[in-house]
Amino acid sequence: MRKIRTAVIGCGKVGHFHAMAFQKNPCSDFVACLGHHPDKTAAFAAQYGVKGYTDLDAMLREAEVEAVAICTPHPLHAAFAVPCLERGVHVAIEKPLAASLADCDAILAAQRKSGAVGTTICQRRFYRPSMRVKRAIDEGKIGAPILGTVNMLGWRDMAYYASDPWRGTWAGEGGGVLINQAPHQIDLLLWYMGEVEELYGIWDTLNHPELEVEDTAAAVIRFKSGAIGNIVVSNSQNPALFGNVRVHGSNGASIGVQTDGGAMFVAGMSGIAEPPVNDLWTVAGEEDRLEDYQREDREFFRSIDGTHYFHEVQLDDFLRAILEGRQPLITLEDGRRTVELITAIYRSQRDRRPVRFPLSPEDGPDYDGRLR
Repeated sequence: MRKIRTAVIGCGKVGHFHAMAFQKNPCSDFVACLGHHPDKTAAFAAQYGVKGYTDLDAMLREAEVEAVAICTPHPLHAAFAVPCLERGVHVAIEKPLAASLADCDAILAAQRKSGAVGTTICQRRFYRPSMRVKRAIDEGKIGAPILGTVNMLGWRDMAYYASDPWRGTWAGEGGGVLINQAPHQIDLLLWYMGEVEELYGIWDTLNHPELEVEDTAAAVIRFKSGAIGNIVVSNSQNPALFGNVRVHGSNGASIGVQTDGGAMFVAGMSGIAEPPVNDLWTVAGEEDRLEDYQREDREFFRSIDGTHYFHEVQLDDFLRAILEGRQPLITLEDGRRTVELITAIYRSQRDRRPVRFPLSPEDGPDYDGRLR
């Protein structure tokens, strides 16, 4: 099997996840890393036995890089993704795809022009209970999905926001709980429920007065299918409670996945506290399977390194998609849909009205509706 020459851009906490996955994967020849701070980049490079760079052009040219993982703060994703794609370099971009629709569209335009493979990291799609929900929907076990909900009630203290200078700011992070913690669950909701027609959303900073960005948000959704959705996300519950996505069907059956339980996962700072499980399953004839599913998923979780395994699985899908000439399971278009929904919540709050889809980028000084 031919190996792909890979590199990591961004030598921070989540960069280590990608470096370890690239180093381990049989499809990868991990050769380089790129960072902003020379000393930090050199230490990262030494840890993984690769060459460190602070100049993108030099890294792509000298190391002959074919695929990169972009692990920078969100507002910088496009600045690295676009020139990589323009040179035909494949990209795996940490969630969210970008902090603005304009950046998302610039990334997509470069990808379509080059034909390179691109993916957005949403590793919770690869959780077994998440995929079980998707299969049940596709197999018609709940009829048509008519109601989908996201509830993510987590906790971030000020030490978390102080751990990196870009956190908790509009310029550095592009948002709060919506743009950083909620994309995983929003991605699942869209995967299960399909395209959005209209959304009404609100947000506020209720528990972290020192922050610029939101710590709490909610939205009501009408999907193009006619189904209804609801999103409630917050970083203000101490201790953290749970994150789940549930889907209710036209035949009365309900299914769901708890993606997060207990203390919320923070890359490079904590592990996954509880295994992901199906927390709801009332499919006709399968009502007694819930305990079996939960037992199977807990046993599987104990058999793996749950903190790193699912990044490894998604990056493996990304690399194999390159070698096989196919789309990865999660595309850049999927990433844009998540940013589009998040942007709609910000705009709805600003304009005090529902927002119709699709959304186009806006010019202006308010971070696309993010400033009050």
